[in-house]
Amino acid sequence: MSVPSPPAAPLRVLIADDQDMVRTGFRFFLDAQPDITVVAEVADGEEAVALARRVRPDVCLLDIRMPKLDGLEAPRLLAGPDVVDPLRVVVVTTFDLDEYVYGALRGGACGFLLKDSGPTLLAEAVRAAAAGDSLISPSVTVRLLRHLTTGTQPAPAPRPAPPPEPLTGRELDVVRLVALGRTNAEIAAELYVSLSTVKTHLSSVQLRLAARNRVEIAAWAWQNGYAQPDP
Repeated sequence: MSVPSPPAAPLRVLIADDQDMVRTGFRFFLDAQPDITVVAEVADGEEAVALARRVRPDVCLLDIRMPKLDGLEAPRLLAGPDVVDPLRVVVVTTFDLDEYVYGALRGGACGFLLKDSGPTLLAEAVRAAAAGDSLISPSVTVRLLRHLTTGTQPAPAPRPAPPPEPLTGRELDVVRLVALGRTNAEIAAELYVSLSTVKTHLSSVQLRLAARNRVEIAAWAWQNGYAQPDP
């Protein structure tokens, strides 16, 4: 007789936002999820970095504009390329497509969500980040990446070098859907492949493009004409 596996521990989340009502709302909804629990909430970026390093939550939800240390620098300290053991950071903000959002994504944040995206997408973003996936609000993905490719953003657009070998047709299918804001699960459903297959393709693409993250893969797709909707 097989012994049932113990239930998985809930995902541990830290919330950083300088508005009490926002933190209360996020905590209320996330704590109501059976697989998520809020372990800390703070009102400024400096405390968020210190507490996150001490508590090591599975996911950090950070606002862009916070006292002491903003949502541009905090992700870099918690998840940037120089961090040895990076945390998973999702930026949750009311500021759609301003320079702070671009900087946070370049600094290591794995997701970007607007505060008016709704509670369901908030929970999905937490789960995606914890699973090593990324989620960017579909309503802003295309506009964000158009900024990257038209040169209207304040920092140079990321331009991964061309791959030494052309990407396969299936890899380009995956890249196109990443650029359109799809999650790994959505890509798997659209292409009728398994989730593990999508992750394998993304790992291969990231290595061949020398891209640091999903955002740079998407930017490469836009810059090279591979981000159009279904033909």
